[in-house]
Amino acid sequence: MTTTLPPAPLAAAALDHVLREQLSDARTLPAEAYLSPDVLDWERKHLLEAAWVCVGRSSDVGTPGDQRAVRVGTQGILLTRDAAGAIHAFYNACRHRGHELLPVDSCTNKRVVHCPYHSWVYELDGDLRSATQFTGTENFAKEEWPLVGLRAVEWFGWIFVNASDDAPDFGEWVGNLTEVVAPWDPTDMVVGESHSYTLQTNWKLVIENYLECYHCPSIHPELCRVSPPETAMGLRHTGMWLGGPLELRENAETMSLDGRSGGERIAGISDEQARRTIYFMLAPNLLLTLQPDYVMTHRLVPLSPGETFVECSWLFPRHVAERPGFDPSYAAGFWDITNRQDFAACESVYQGLLSNGYRPGPFDAREDGVRAFQAQLASAYLTGRWDIAQAISFGGRDDQ
Repeated sequence: MTTTLPPAPLAAAALDHVLREQLSDARTLPAEAYLSPDVLDWERKHLLEAAWVCVGRSSDVGTPGDQRAVRVGTQGILLTRDAAGAIHAFYNACRHRGHELLPVDSCTNKRVVHCPYHSWVYELDGDLRSATQFTGTENFAKEEWPLVGLRAVEWFGWIFVNASDDAPDFGEWVGNLTEVVAPWDPTDMVVGESHSYTLQTNWKLVIENYLECYHCPSIHPELCRVSPPETAMGLRHTGMWLGGPLELRENAETMSLDGRSGGERIAGISDEQARRTIYFMLAPNLLLTLQPDYVMTHRLVPLSPGETFVECSWLFPRHVAERPGFDPSYAAGFWDITNRQDFAACESVYQGLLSNGYRPGPFDAREDGVRAFQAQLASAYLTGRWDIAQAISFGGRDDQ
């Protein structure tokens, strides 16, 4: 039996406009979808906790004994790496009185998980090892009090957690994106550089900006010198992702200020793939960009309706990153300029949404990715859940 979930606190008529079949009839989401604290509270429960959320790289919890506390939606999550190398995820709450096992955004390395309140001790796989001097229950059995576990998956070196424990299987969630990313195989790549940004904008506006290059000639002169924006197309997809390639100009090896690579071409990609940059959004919070010689990610964390944390990382093959004198700034410097151009636009859009004069606008044909993402959102707002079957494919290419 399907559980009925509460819809988002948004007018159904405004959402129906997003879902209209004809592009000329469709309209963008209402301002309240970005501005309302009630909508963000709903999204945390029904879009973030009910999804497979990227919480970082496997190397963040890479050594046996590593423990890291993160937040997904409203939920504190504890990640551990056991002695056999397996990743585990638990609600970050002791089974005794609920004390956090680690403060959110902190990490440690220990052979056990230790609650600092009453010194209950758990194995790295969540089993209760000892309840220090506990005498409250005559028939107390340790095996009945493990940490409450959640599903965690490692995919190409990223960790994903489902905080509600009722999302579809991860394979269904990512669909055929696994096949698209496989030639790059980022599993063993290392982070050469990482930047953190705190933006005064809504998290969805960052994703929408990423999904179209209609704006590129207006605000990205550096990008347009190495990649013609008119070549943007979408790949047909299964699962909760959207995206597609932009071609590189003939004189460019990669996305950098001069078009030259300071690294090496990824070994597993084809000549055709080496002439593209491919952009993907994996709902709800990972933006993944495949370059001929590196991989870039943006990991998003909504902080408030008008504030978003973004962690941007550049990954390189290990042998390249560990080469003496290797400098990742050829990639990171280019994208820091481009990021700041994008983020300024996203912050300005958020300010515009605060205007009493804002009305939902039309979609340009080059904004089919934005339209598809907003349609996914509108459907979820109406039904209370992400719907993989409803996800609209944009663009007309089946090639990878």
